[in-house]
Amino acid sequence: MKNTDFEVIIIGGSYAGLSAAMSLGRSLRKTLVIDSGKPCNAQTPHSHNFLTQDGQTPKQIALTGKEQVLKYPTVLFYDGLATTGRKNDAGFEISTAAGDTFTAKKLIFATGVKDQMPEIKGYAECWGISVIHCPYCHGYEVKHEKTGIFGNGDTGFEYARMISNWTKDLTIFTNGPSTFTHEQTEKLSAHHIRIVEKPVAALIHEDGKVEKIVFEDHSEEPITAIYSRPAFTQHSEIPEQLGCALTETGLLKLEMYQQTSVAGVYAAGDNSHMARSVALAVSAGSMAGALINRELIEEAF
Repeated sequence: MKNTDFEVIIIGGSYAGLSAAMSLGRSLRKTLVIDSGKPCNAQTPHSHNFLTQDGQTPKQIALTGKEQVLKYPTVLFYDGLATTGRKNDAGFEISTAAGDTFTAKKLIFATGVKDQMPEIKGYAECWGISVIHCPYCHGYEVKHEKTGIFGNGDTGFEYARMISNWTKDLTIFTNGPSTFTHEQTEKLSAHHIRIVEKPVAALIHEDGKVEKIVFEDHSEEPITAIYSRPAFTQHSEIPEQLGCALTETGLLKLEMYQQTSVAGVYAAGDNSHMARSVALAVSAGSMAGALINRELIEEAF
């Protein structure tokens, strides 16, 4: 790539990154998108609750988005992993695993998060297929089915309240002793939501479609869908290298709209919002691109 100096570098070329690139391309901004090609929803068969794309595959949505962004001549793509970043006199310098270095006045991190799979056999194979995180994204497809929740305490209780709108055949699997309060336990019981405290050993599945849960005592329970929110880490270490603050939950902290705690650095998508959704990622990316364009205008005029 002959050009190494840009107005904006976007790290991450999925929904948020592509949306930001479109805003900047339409603003005539010289923009580079660096993408490693490893989205966290690669295993998910279909995406939902995104107007005009409901039921489409995540891969096809991204491919269509990239095709549309490529029509804007000021936007270029680089296939590779961004590994390090630092501030310089002109703005920022980003280096890749291949040893290439690029500079820009502004940065957008659309890098997503990296899910930490629990040590339950079969969980990772079912993740995004029948072990799901969001009822708005996937709940309609498993409505009224025999459904489980991996959760406990206040988080598990709130999860159960929400999922009970999609199915009445609902069981919470705490994978150990329950930490629900007495009041929460009574309320769950009143809504006929069972609590199973036995440690989980494995998920039996067929091509990622869960069929039953196997417990450590070798007992089993049939199930067709499980809601779960695994722990996660930031997919990229560069924001922290630059001094971007994180929230208590490990998300990039946004000071205002899509701006991080570091001037000139923005974030969009799953790395900075707990509601992991294609539609919300696209919205955040579009906002980040527009805000950076506005900031560049104010600096020049």
